[in-house]
Amino acid sequence: MKTVFVLFDSLNRHMLGAYGGTRIPTPNFDRLAARSAVYDRHYVGSLPCMPARRDLLTGRLTFLHRSWGPLEPFDNAFPELLKSKGVHSHLITDHYHYWEDGGATYHNRYNTFDFVRGQESDPWKAMVQPHWERLREKYHHAQTATGPISKYNPYMINREFIKKEEDFPSVQCFAKGLEFLDLNREADDWLLQIETFDPHEPFFAPERFKEPFKTSWNGPIRDWPRYGRVEELPEEADELRANYYAIVSLCDFLLGQLLDYFDEHDLWKDTALVVTTDHGFLLGEHDFWAKNRMNMYEEIVHIPLFIHDPRDAGHKRIARLTQSIDVGPTFLDLYGVQAPPETEGQSLLRDQDREALIFGYFGGAVNVTDGRYTYHRFPMDLEKQEIFQYTVMPTHITQPFTPEELRASTLAQPFSWTKEVPLLKVPVTNRSPMYANYGPGALLEKETRLYDLVNDPGQNSPLDDTRLEARMAELMKRLMTENDAPPEAFVRLAL
Repeated sequence: MKTVFVLFDSLNRHMLGAYGGTRIPTPNFDRLAARSAVYDRHYVGSLPCMPARRDLLTGRLTFLHRSWGPLEPFDNAFPELLKSKGVHSHLITDHYHYWEDGGATYHNRYNTFDFVRGQESDPWKAMVQPHWERLREKYHHAQTATGPISKYNPYMINREFIKKEEDFPSVQCFAKGLEFLDLNREADDWLLQIETFDPHEPFFAPERFKEPFKTSWNGPIRDWPRYGRVEELPEEADELRANYYAIVSLCDFLLGQLLDYFDEHDLWKDTALVVTTDHGFLLGEHDFWAKNRMNMYEEIVHIPLFIHDPRDAGHKRIARLTQSIDVGPTFLDLYGVQAPPETEGQSLLRDQDREALIFGYFGGAVNVTDGRYTYHRFPMDLEKQEIFQYTVMPTHITQPFTPEELRASTLAQPFSWTKEVPLLKVPVTNRSPMYANYGPGALLEKETRLYDLVNDPGQNSPLDDTRLEARMAELMKRLMTENDAPPEAFVRLAL
């Protein structure tokens, strides 16, 4: 067996032609759909970026126990399981979070890996004394900062070195993917993961992809929306959206190059192809930009998934509920490797149905859907809830846990999935570095809601139905129990 796994970041399902999107032409996603199983009810698990990847690699939900953090020593990562069975896995990525404190154990699970530099705030080019005034005048004031440390500063420097189309990190990722195929397509037993940060913000694409979406905006560069409520002028919001459309068009083009290679070398007959994303991104829907700050609306959590299995080729639509935690077990299944007992996910190649699934951010609501209804349940008082991080790898995104956090930690008994390993139980306070970015302090919406996705697909009118809410709460409680959620997770939600 041979497998190519393409992982985009922040790719909106509802904008792809295969899922009914019309705003952006996506001929290559449509072309892939014609050869693939297209999963219609595929959902996220833990969010955002690295929690989603931990779910993908391990086949387990992690948001009830842990925020953004590394793979743990007891985690079952599918690349490592494949490696133990003689299957070579190779990661090509420009997702720089793998090289930060909170992601540094992921890429080492693959046999080999290749890192492309320059996305977003990647600390790439060493300009010791940049011409800040000249750089900042190119950008909208919302995308500049005057202090010595800012997420925007590395991006402004990186862009100075990305001039030609071949300089763009995502373009390089796919080019390196084709190089791998040139070198290895005649071999057997390998998995290639081509992963790009695009279309994640900032929305920076070669000019030819922006041309079809030109707006009336004549101001400075505006391609990086804030995480929060829409407060921009209409023409400014249009420009932000247009830049997202451009970068999705770039992703479609790059996917097309890979499909051309499959056609040229007839890889369809012996190579699996899996294409998905980690989550979506709000572009003004529900009066919000981005993610993390608001309720987990369908635009964020209902994501695309395409699978071409050469043993069962052809187009079909899959209506059953599936989730990100199913991806890792699917790769194991492709190579005949048994999923470990700690795995929650199910192989997508088998007709195993779910009644419901849960998803969420650490410290926020727990969310459940049965495919018809979604229920987002918050604690009564988000600021006063008792919540802990469980880990033996105490790092946040870009720094270790602080001594202040760790001084208050205790040792917790093993969970059912930690292979008899006890964990640090670290209380979360409003002084925790993650609190205001990926924790309770980040949320602008904190209201429990129930939606009917059939009669209200835009989630504009929450239901008031006590009996239905009780049923969804029972589903949530059952799935949390199956996940071996910590006791306080039930208490904080009054379950």
